[in-house]
Amino acid sequence: MPWNNQGGGNGGGPWGPPPGGGGGGGNNPWGRPPGGGGGGGQPPGGPDLEELLRKGQERFKNLTPGGFGGGRTIMFGVLALAVLWGLSGIYRVEPDEQGVVMRFGQYVRTEQPGLRYHLPVPIERAVTPKVTRVNRLEIGYRSAGDNRRAGGDVPDESLMLTGDENIIDIDFTVLWVIKDAGDYLFKIRDPEQTVKKAAESAMREVIGRTDIQPALTEARQDIEQQTRQLLQTMLDEYQSGIEISQVQLQKVDPPGPVVDAFNDVQRARQDRERLRNEAEAYRNDIIPRARGEAEQLIQQASAYREQVVSLAQGDAQRFSQVLSAYSLSPEITARRMYLETMQEVLGGTNKIIIDQGKGTGVVPFLPLNELTNQLRQQTPVTQTAPRQ
Repeated sequence: MPWNNQGGGNGGGPWGPPPGGGGGGGNNPWGRPPGGGGGGGQPPGGPDLEELLRKGQERFKNLTPGGFGGGRTIMFGVLALAVLWGLSGIYRVEPDEQGVVMRFGQYVRTEQPGLRYHLPVPIERAVTPKVTRVNRLEIGYRSAGDNRRAGGDVPDESLMLTGDENIIDIDFTVLWVIKDAGDYLFKIRDPEQTVKKAAESAMREVIGRTDIQPALTEARQDIEQQTRQLLQTMLDEYQSGIEISQVQLQKVDPPGPVVDAFNDVQRARQDRERLRNEAEAYRNDIIPRARGEAEQLIQQASAYREQVVSLAQGDAQRFSQVLSAYSLSPEITARRMYLETMQEVLGGTNKIIIDQGKGTGVVPFLPLNELTNQLRQQTPVTQTAPRQ
């Protein structure tokens, strides 16, 4: 920008006149003498810059009460800035969030949902993480939404050793939410990796106490519950501020290279179980029957024993009674016993009584047996015949 030469003098330099020019001294760098004298103070082709500044200051003074730079204006501006700075600490915590307040980067407190306040920045700052959002963590596999390994298996995470020293391939999912935002943000460095490593460790511990057969069949729910409880205990010890909602087993299979052999073993075990069940059914059929027959024989033997004992006791009592009667009247009792004995011995035989005192006996050819039978046949008829 060319400097104007105003006033006389022979001095050179940046404030002096250009070579060959005249004019008075006291020039300033804006090309206008302080006294306003002399021509040529305005640059060619443009207005005077100093004049523009002066007019702007006058207009600003007219707009500002009390003049520019007054004490009241400065106080008003400072107060307005202070109010705006103080109001900047108002913030809102949504129902699905928790407010974590930090003072110079250090955790101070956790706020619940609602309209809250913290000291203005940079003294305090608040973050509001979502605490009701359910986070999903896949272990042993990657679903199609994961760009690292879409829909693939991760053997380093899924292969585990069971309690009976067999290898099993397990894929499972962990669902978790934030329980305490303060602990979640400041007590652990990488929450997702922490949950992943802890879940894998808990699952390996539970599988290490379980045999392979229950793990493949009926123990899936027990494995999920035990893993969730153990994982929650570990995270609580870390003060992670994380709550495990659920552990879901996605796949429980033997390793791929030994699936055929394992299936053969399973079929053999099923055949063994079938044969065992058939044997159990046969045993349940034959044993109760044998026990029933044995009980029947025992009851029959007991009845026979009671019968024999009772008969023996009756005979003994009868003999005792006969002995007592014989002691009172021996001759009569002996006669009676003789007659009763003969009645018992000869009662069922055919008999013919012959009086030896009269006659010479029977005719040798007389059919006495036939006559006796005829008499026996006629006797009932005679007894049942109607009376005249």
